[in-house]
Amino acid sequence: MFLNREYELSRLKSLFNLNKASIVVCMGRRRIGKSTLIDEFAKDVKHYIDIQGLSPKYIDQEGQITKSRILLKDQLSNFDELLAQKTSTPRMSPLSWTQAFSFLNSAIQEVPTVVLLDEISWMSSGEKNFAGALKIAWDTQLKRHPRLVLVLCGSVSSWIEDNILKNTGFRGRVSLVLKIEELSLYHSNQFWGNAPGRISSFEKLKMLSVTGGIPQYLEEIDKNQSAEKNILHLCFQKEGYLFREYEEIFSDTFGKRSPTYKKIIEKLADGHQTVKDIALYLGWKQGGTINHYLEDLEKSGFIASYNSKKPGTKETSKYIRFRLCDNYLRFYLKYIYPQKRAINARHFEHLELDTLPGWDTIMGLQFENLILNNYKLVCSILGINLSSIMGVGPYYQKKTKSKPGYQIDLLIETRYTIYICEIKFRKFIDKKVIQDVQKKMINLNCPKHLSIRPVLIYVGELAKTIVTEDFFAHLIAFDQLLSVNNR
Repeated sequence: MFLNREYELSRLKSLFNLNKASIVVCMGRRRIGKSTLIDEFAKDVKHYIDIQGLSPKYIDQEGQITKSRILLKDQLSNFDELLAQKTSTPRMSPLSWTQAFSFLNSAIQEVPTVVLLDEISWMSSGEKNFAGALKIAWDTQLKRHPRLVLVLCGSVSSWIEDNILKNTGFRGRVSLVLKIEELSLYHSNQFWGNAPGRISSFEKLKMLSVTGGIPQYLEEIDKNQSAEKNILHLCFQKEGYLFREYEEIFSDTFGKRSPTYKKIIEKLADGHQTVKDIALYLGWKQGGTINHYLEDLEKSGFIASYNSKKPGTKETSKYIRFRLCDNYLRFYLKYIYPQKRAINARHFEHLELDTLPGWDTIMGLQFENLILNNYKLVCSILGINLSSIMGVGPYYQKKTKSKPGYQIDLLIETRYTIYICEIKFRKFIDKKVIQDVQKKMINLNCPKHLSIRPVLIYVGELAKTIVTEDFFAHLIAFDQLLSVNNR
């Protein structure tokens, strides 16, 4: 299915109105649908040439990822073969990227044309001057085709940033930059649109808690099976797509440096962390290196940063925290990885997942993360204009001698109002939740000019007193979030 990329499509299609050649940069997490977006864009284009770089690894018969050294000649040969297939031209056997791009230029017809260079960081392996050769080819040949859109696509956002967007050689040459994000709850819900019968929102939540809004993962769901059976097949069987996915993500995205990125992700799976926390875990000093790794992970869509400052105060960098925002990675590290040996030994063939210890706890944490990733939908229900937000994210108060420690799941600060959002996943939610939020409101001690409005975002049955006491300014059921389209 192709969902919720109408804005990106319209921006791409408008490039043909410029009557000049255009470069597009398309970035985003693996499996997020970058190539699918460009394929959809190219459906109505007369000439489409899509070429993908060779992956620097292969998977053996045991499902293990094995590194293989991909040389410049291998990438050139792959480029040459795919170009011949897509254009019905003979193979030219280029000896350099300068030659390869010249052959590409010769194959472009004077009609609306889309050229996709996919996984461009792979394509560049073995040649440090790849970006330089591409820039020269653009300036001297490719840009002379007024109906050409050249798309540079990749999952390694840091490579694209360093070699294209921050490269002075490409300054002023990139017409459009697209950062593809995961689907919202509303658009993820549409994957069940043609499912037989009625699928409850609770069942959808269980699947979305594992997959997040990643299109490729959603497409792996068998709509005729329950959420438990889908999770069992995808995550807890050795052939399962999401059982194998973790290693592939890091190998494909970060190559030789993947072990360090994995360590950072593993630390964040234990909770939100500061740069200092992560540096101590790695045994590193705080500074540029750790910041670069965190920036790579954030640009790749795996982690998110937020400012956990006290409402009504100025922002300072010391309050910056990082969280693991990718639902699949969180679920893998908290629940799949600890069971890896048992899964390989096929101990989970007929197990009921909800009987596993801690199942409700991990699902509650996944639900909370899902809401944080979809805070814009919450704002839409609350009637908050996104431009009025002064700060948004979780809030932590460390325990001191005079104050108790506590956490606010989601705090939204506007100019005049603080929204304290409590996120609950329970079969039955009793009135104790009111007392818990009241304590947080008292301890927060906001400036008097700010109003405080408590909000409950929940899955489960509410005690009647929660409704009758009228404490919460808003009660937001998960069902509502599935039906709100904020775009």
